[in-house]
Amino acid sequence: MKQVKPIVSTVPARHLLALAAAAVLLAGCAVSPAYETPTAVAPQTFKEAAGWQPAAPADTLERGPWWTLFGDAQLNQLADSIEISNQNVAAAIASYEQARALVREQRASLFPTVNLTGSGARSGGGGEQQTNNNFKAAIGASWEPDIWGRLRAGVTGADASAAASAADLAAARLSAQGELAINYFSLRQSDAQIALLNSTIDGYKRVLDITSNRFNSGIAARSDLLQAQTQLANAQIDLSSQTRARAQLEHAIAILLGKAPSDFSLAVAPWTLTVPEVPLGVPSTLLQRRPDIAAAERRVAVANEQIGIARSAYYPSLNLTGSYGSGASRVGDLFNASSSLWSLGVSAAQTLFNAGATSASVDAARAGHEAAVARYRQTVLSAFGAVEDQLSATRALAEQLALRQQASSAADQVEQQMLNRYNAGQVGYTDVVTAQVTALSARRSLVQAQADRQTTAVALIQSLGGGWHVPQAQ
Repeated sequence: MKQVKPIVSTVPARHLLALAAAAVLLAGCAVSPAYETPTAVAPQTFKEAAGWQPAAPADTLERGPWWTLFGDAQLNQLADSIEISNQNVAAAIASYEQARALVREQRASLFPTVNLTGSGARSGGGGEQQTNNNFKAAIGASWEPDIWGRLRAGVTGADASAAASAADLAAARLSAQGELAINYFSLRQSDAQIALLNSTIDGYKRVLDITSNRFNSGIAARSDLLQAQTQLANAQIDLSSQTRARAQLEHAIAILLGKAPSDFSLAVAPWTLTVPEVPLGVPSTLLQRRPDIAAAERRVAVANEQIGIARSAYYPSLNLTGSYGSGASRVGDLFNASSSLWSLGVSAAQTLFNAGATSASVDAARAGHEAAVARYRQTVLSAFGAVEDQLSATRALAEQLALRQQASSAADQVEQQMLNRYNAGQVGYTDVVTAQVTALSARRSLVQAQADRQTTAVALIQSLGGGWHVPQAQ
């Protein structure tokens, strides 16, 4: 039979049962403070976009495939594979599953533990001493009633921690998707820059041929020929650098997709310059969708339950045990009523003095809660700041793009005029070089502005928590 700790008291079993019933009634008395979502200082509207409203965390809203707003089929295909390929997202998924398992483990502590034990022994000695057999079988149970809510605080805290892990998973997924989109648009920008440089190099080669013929004919000075050669060489260097940048972006995309760079390539393709416009009057629920805010708020809830767990040390702990079994010298007699034994036990423990360790633990938990609240508020402020930054950048880049287009068109005209005047002998070659440098710089700046608008749109989407799709009215 399973050995049971001796019962110190001679209290009848019915009293023990009554005590257990009282423990059940007391179970669930919470020592954790009532949880309240922390407040955060937030503006009534966004400074950079009239009509936008602040909001509180609620990351459970459906985000949808926001990258489809850019209308690029290749990007859609790549982004769809992020969830199953990116190793950072895979790690976040594993962390979330680990957190859910911890919730199940904490919930199991609310229920009794039941054990089944059995043993057999044979003993004897020399001479004529009789050999003895001893067989035992018993089923026992132990339970710690959650009188002060310590165990439930652990379950609630684990549940909040799992919710924070879910938000971390959403943040990891959004971060990977955003990084992929930015790298993809940067790669398409490199393709455009490479095409621009190839076209420019072809033009420089034609100018070099003209200058070389003029030099051989004694019309142009040798310095003109050297300047033309320098212009061509510098453009070829820029092309080499841009080709290297494209390769690095391709490698980065491969890693985001969980592939070796040697096993992945993206062919040159037309650049889709679509930039989704942010509609006025976007509902305030969009900022609720930021997973980092949701994670910070859930960690405040975890810290709140830690206060309750620390407080529970002020109160006594109670443990109930019971067993039923039998013992006999033969296996066949184990289940006879005459060989059965049972026991019930209750134990209580209360810390009388620990030099203030319990109060120090409570103070530490309260400080941890205050720190979590401060981090939550800072996360909210940072979120508002990020949205303001991207809204401002979106407006400025839209204005700059029109000016960049005007500047590029004007520079192209000046370049052509200077080439014509040089061929007519009206200006020196230095004027041609200046016009060529200005024109190339204007073209490249225009391409950069186009890419900046797309990458800023991605950053704005991330700042808003993953998109701005508004549900249609039914």
